[in-house]
Amino acid sequence: MTINSRAAEIGVENIGKDFGGFTALHDISLTVGRGEFLTLLGPSGSGKTTFLMLLAGFEDPSRGRMTLDGANMTNVPAEKRGFGMVFQGYALFPHMTVEQNIIFPLKVQKWSASRIKSRVAEIIEMVGLDGHQRKRPDALSGGQQQRVALARALASEPPVMLLDEPFSALDKNLRGQMQDEVRRLHRETGTTFVFVTHDQSEALALSSRVAIFEQGRLQQIAPPREAYERPENRFVAEFLGDINLLPLTDTVRDGVMLRGQFGGRALRAIGREDGQTLAVRPEYMTLTLTPPETGNAIRATVSDLTYLGAETRIDLRGPDNTALTLNHTTDQLPEGLAPGSDIWATWPEQKGFLL
Repeated sequence: MTINSRAAEIGVENIGKDFGGFTALHDISLTVGRGEFLTLLGPSGSGKTTFLMLLAGFEDPSRGRMTLDGANMTNVPAEKRGFGMVFQGYALFPHMTVEQNIIFPLKVQKWSASRIKSRVAEIIEMVGLDGHQRKRPDALSGGQQQRVALARALASEPPVMLLDEPFSALDKNLRGQMQDEVRRLHRETGTTFVFVTHDQSEALALSSRVAIFEQGRLQQIAPPREAYERPENRFVAEFLGDINLLPLTDTVRDGVMLRGQFGGRALRAIGREDGQTLAVRPEYMTLTLTPPETGNAIRATVSDLTYLGAETRIDLRGPDNTALTLNHTTDQLPEGLAPGSDIWATWPEQKGFLL
């Protein structure tokens, strides 16, 4: 991806937001890099949309400072920031055609007629709306309306694009198509994208980095793989997907790894010196009838199997009645596996981590 020369860097320093006696954001600090695709991820009420509204200028911070390419923009009104914005409900003008919707912000910015004509033709082709210029929004599918919203936001070549859960109203297949579309548009435009979602898989698929919010606090900001495989705390580990958590005792340093005891067995993992919980993603666990010679392993009993097609979800009970889950390729399941079967759950040492 080539970074657009108009793409901007956003700096956020100790930004907080209060609504009466309620603190919606607790002193957030981060930098959105020029040309980056940053996703704000978290459950409902975590503060991610409030943070986006502060970036957009639709809300004023209670404290802190925001910069755009180093210049203070904390109190700059939304209309002066020049950001592109795609709302959850599209916010298209129903009485205007596709072309008129895209033209509107360019006229507000007093672009010349020739420049508008050229840019609208370019952006309509970019988002795949050629042939729909004269249609009104009610004649379009949900995906086409979303493309109009994207085209309108991108038309003025904004330094930053802000997207507030834009795919929430779309069905699963169309949502996947629009994710591909947004990823392509980010690559082609090279501008700075800040995207809000509560969908973990969407965040992992789209982002160069993910900022994970919970109860108004920034829990972790990292590239998707790092956040998923090396979460900084239990909330991030559990929010980003299924995970198995094993309480360890007697944790000690063992070379480059840490070693602790669980169910009478020594288990090794990467992680913090003060970590007392070993976490491992289900996809890294496999089943064997006998304990392996190397790697981590615990004895468990199958409590349930759920057929999911190519994969089968297996629920286990380990030592101390600890619940475990893993997904196993259906056609490679151990023969005769059924509820009540005794089995060994194993995983590579480097795939577990201590929280």
